Amino acid sequence: MQNTMMNFPLTLTHLLKRAGQLFGGSEIVSRLPDKSLHRYTYRDFQRRASALAGALQQLGIKKGERVATLMWNHYAHLETYFAAPCAGSVLHTLNLRLHPDDIAFIVNHAQDRFLIVDDVLLPLYEKFKAQTKFEHVIAVPLTKQPVAAGYDDYEKLLANAPAFDPPPLNENDACGMCYTSGTTGKPKGVVYSHRSTVLHALATSTVDYMGIGNRDTLCPVVPMFHVNAWGLPYSAAMMGAKIAFPGPHLDAVNLLDLMVAENVTVSAGVPTIWMGVLQAVEKEPARWKLAPGLRMVCGGAAAPEALIRAMDRYGMRVIHGWGMTELSPLGALNFIKRELTDLTRDEEYAVRAKQGVAPPFVELRTMAESGEAPWDGVAMGELQVRGPWVAAGYHELPSESDQWTADGWFRTGDIAIMDEHGYMKIADRIKDLVKSGGEWISSVDLENALMAHPAVAEAAVIAVPHPRWDERPVAVVVLKPGANATPDALRDHLEPKFAKFWLPDDYKFVDAIPKTSTGKMLKATLRSQYAKLFIS
Repeated sequence: MQNTMMNFPLTLTHLLKRAGQLFGGSEIVSRLPDKSLHRYTYRDFQRRASALAGALQQLGIKKGERVATLMWNHYAHLETYFAAPCAGSVLHTLNLRLHPDDIAFIVNHAQDRFLIVDDVLLPLYEKFKAQTKFEHVIAVPLTKQPVAAGYDDYEKLLANAPAFDPPPLNENDACGMCYTSGTTGKPKGVVYSHRSTVLHALATSTVDYMGIGNRDTLCPVVPMFHVNAWGLPYSAAMMGAKIAFPGPHLDAVNLLDLMVAENVTVSAGVPTIWMGVLQAVEKEPARWKLAPGLRMVCGGAAAPEALIRAMDRYGMRVIHGWGMTELSPLGALNFIKRELTDLTRDEEYAVRAKQGVAPPFVELRTMAESGEAPWDGVAMGELQVRGPWVAAGYHELPSESDQWTADGWFRTGDIAIMDEHGYMKIADRIKDLVKSGGEWISSVDLENALMAHPAVAEAAVIAVPHPRWDERPVAVVVLKPGANATPDALRDHLEPKFAKFWLPDDYKFVDAIPKTSTGKMLKATLRSQYAKLFIS
């Protein structure tokens, strides 16, 4: 029988048009560097994004060429999110927290042609300018000061842009590009298609996942330069949700003030952000009246069960998730399934501490060393994934093909457990597991348990070489301000929960744990620092 369905392309052009036509009155609010608020509507956004697309075409951008951004989370960055892909080019967000040399490496590897940069970030650009060859550098005048000589003025380009004539786009055309954080080597480029991006936006908007709807107000705390802010700007535009962008003001007090002022109902960020928010609320519990049932999606690292419990006490619901740059990034999100509604309170928290269930069209499996795929809730194995928004390769890096299995699954590098209900729990990164006396120890489980201690703010557990046991776990701990704890107290806290050989052999108290630009703990740095702890 012949198919009679239309072949309607899944492109961002449709989402841009839809946002302006159906949700023209919905607000987009941005906190600017001087802390003033910029407000306009989706109608304004569509008009300006279309003008920017026309301006990019007038400057000579061609299909598939890269437009880089060096920008905070705000309205102009959102305009670029749509303008560059709708003009036929590829949006490439640059991580402004990287070292200038690393940014230059990424720019050159991606062969970026244009750069759109906040005027407040021009000093950063100047640090790697000599290593790159952008044809046009467009400055966004957030400070309301004249744009410096030598740069194109973003606002003038929009004011003088020709009428935008959307080019024909195939849904499989590239629309976006992000680089991995480079924790295991040089950053690697992942290229997203219009189709993968639209499908990802649809999935994140479903009720059991991030559930973003027209009546929501979204505050994307996760940077727009990090996996496209987890794709949330596209989901919000598709559904016409109000957006409250925090700009560069990511401290707990500023975030809470913004969330209250704009009645934020859903947000997303890494655990360190939410730990800071929790500490601020615990310090002044009566100061902020947040929207009832505020959903706070937590990813980028495991969310400790203690954090989930503590946030509940203040009416903030942490929703655990997992993803990667290679997954656009959504790979799993946590919700309590119908079959588990009779759980006790403690059982429910144990489930919520898992990373969750795969969204529609994404498949997960754990592969043991034998090559078998266990689904018994006991065996650990490498987590592998496939789906329509999962990368099939890296940009210009054919040598990395071993990251994919012979039957087409992406090898995540995570060790995970799948339970009988389909919930996935990350046990550790392969490189972070501790192998002691032939037995595996999960650093993540130990870290989460340590962070449940009332004196502990953060903890990292690392594998340290040992002359007898191969490796032993060592805990690196940051205490809460004014709190005290001894190694014996922390050991007593862990002892009822773990086998004796799991318990760390040493505890190191530090002021801060080194982290990547996206908030992940740099365990390699800690392993190097303490490598000779047990070797005389």
